[in-house]
Amino acid sequence: QVQLVESGGGPVQAGDSLRLSCVLSGRPFSNYIMGWFRRAPGEEREFVAAISWNGDNTYYADSVKGRFTISRDNAKNMVYLQMDSLKPEDTAVYYCARDTAPWRVTIATQPRDFGPWGQGTQVTVSS
Repeated sequence: QVQLVESGGGPVQAGDSLRLSCVLSGRPFSNYIMGWFRRAPGEEREFVAAISWNGDNTYYADSVKGRFTISRDNAKNMVYLQMDSLKPEDTAVYYCARDTAPWRVTIATQPRDFGPWGQGTQVTVSS
């Protein structure tokens, strides 16, 4: 069984920083692309960032590029999302997820390409 648990969310002011963490229990982990998605109230789940299984490649949504940084620690089965210069529009529930297939070379950005999913952590940014 595979489980993902996000943490690190909370209420912050615009311009603040926040670091989200996700731990995956169960193997394998290191040979899968990992991604972060978010869902704002009343909206569909949206891609945020993804990182290749070897950490060499990352991909970001235009809305967060230059502000967010995804990273991973395969030894700890952890993936992180460092969020800087937060904006009110970043308010959402943030989810981490594992790619559905191992050893993929091209980073996927669609929810259908990921699973299982974590339960999410709430990020609320006030202006």
